[in-house]
Amino acid sequence: MRQVSRGRPCGDYRTAALLSALVTALVGCNGQKPEAAAAPQAETPVSLGAENVLRVAPRKLDSGPVISGSLQARRAATLRAEVGGALLEVKVEQGQPVKRGELLARIDDAALQDQFIAARSTARVTGNALEVSRAEEERNAKLAEAGVITQRDFDRVKLARQQAEAQVSEAQARLALIQDQLSRTRISAPFDGAVSERQANAGDVVAPGTPLVTVVDPTSLRLEAAVPAEYASKLQGGTQVDFRVAGYGQQGFTGKIERVNPVVDPATGQVRIYVAIPNSEQALLAGLFAQGRVASESREALAVPISAVDVRGTSPSVLRVKDGKVERASVELGLRDEVAQQVEIRSGLQAGDVVVLGSARDLAEGTRVQVAQAPAHQGQGQPLPPPR
Repeated sequence: MRQVSRGRPCGDYRTAALLSALVTALVGCNGQKPEAAAAPQAETPVSLGAENVLRVAPRKLDSGPVISGSLQARRAATLRAEVGGALLEVKVEQGQPVKRGELLARIDDAALQDQFIAARSTARVTGNALEVSRAEEERNAKLAEAGVITQRDFDRVKLARQQAEAQVSEAQARLALIQDQLSRTRISAPFDGAVSERQANAGDVVAPGTPLVTVVDPTSLRLEAAVPAEYASKLQGGTQVDFRVAGYGQQGFTGKIERVNPVVDPATGQVRIYVAIPNSEQALLAGLFAQGRVASESREALAVPISAVDVRGTSPSVLRVKDGKVERASVELGLRDEVAQQVEIRSGLQAGDVVVLGSARDLAEGTRVQVAQAPAHQGQGQPLPPPR
C-alpha cells in the first residue's frame, strides 16, 4: 500500500509561487523598489496687477443729492423779424462773436421809407394849419370881446383850432410809428455774445415773428436740474455744486445754486434748481450733458471704491491682502460719494491696507497672492515693497 507523504498542501505552494513572481515582475519593470506616494507640492501664489488692488488712504468725500441735465446759456435771445419784408442781408455766421448794438441783419425798408416821407409831410402840413388856427383864434377872441362877432362865431373858430391840434397829434403819432418800424428793419445784437444759430438768409421774405438769428452769452452758463424734495432743506442759494461734463473725462467743474423753485412738482415730488456756472474762459459749451452733486456735506476720511464693498452678507465687507493671503474684513460704512463712486470706511480698515478690486474679488479667502504694486487714492501712499 502506497503512503502519501504528509506536508504543506499543494495549493499553498502555488499561491506562494504566484506572489513571488509578481514581486519579481514589479522589481524588473521599475528597476527599484516601490516608494511611498510623493508629497504634495506648495501652492503657487496668484499674481495681482495694479488694476486689481488699491492701497487705502484718506481722501475728500462729498455727499449730497445727485443732479444731471444739459448746460444752457444763462442769456440767450432769438431775434425775430418785427416787420414783414424781404431780407436784404444777414451779416453774421454761426459761431461768430458779436458786440452789443452790432448790426446782424437788415430787412428791405423801401416801402416804409415812402410811408415815412408821406407821414413827415402830413405832420408838417398839420403843424402849419395848427399855427394858422391858433392865430385865427387869438384874433377872433379880441373881436368877440369888442362885440364885433357873436360868441357862436368865436366858438366855431375855437373848435377849428382844437381839430387842428388833433390832426397834428395824429400826424405825429403816425410819423413816430413809421420811424419805429424803420428802426425795426435793422436787427442788432442785444448784448455781447456769439451767434449760435442763423435761421434765415438774404432773399428770404419774412413775416413778423420769423426767427432770424439766435445770440447767446457763452461766458455764463446755467444748469437746470430736479432734486428730490427730501433734500429741500439743503438747497440754498450759494450752495456749491460739483459736476463733470461728458467729453471732458475726469475734469471737475463747480457752480453755485442761483435760484430754487418755491413749488415742488406734484407729479415727480422733486424741486427744480438753477445752478449758475461761470465760464469766462469758455471752456464749456452750452448743450453738453452734465452730471454732478449738490455738495451739502464734505469731509476727509479713509475711503474705498463702492464696487470694492460686498453688501450681500449680514454686514458690509471687503477683501484685503494680509501676510500674502486674501482675507475678508468686515467694515463700517459712512459718507457715500456718488459722483466719485467712493464710500467712507469708519472701521475695519487702516490707512495702508491693500484692498482687492475688480475680477480679483472672486478669489477665495486664504488664497496666496503676490502683489507687485498697489496704487493709492489721488497718488497718496507708497507702493508696496517687492514680494519676497
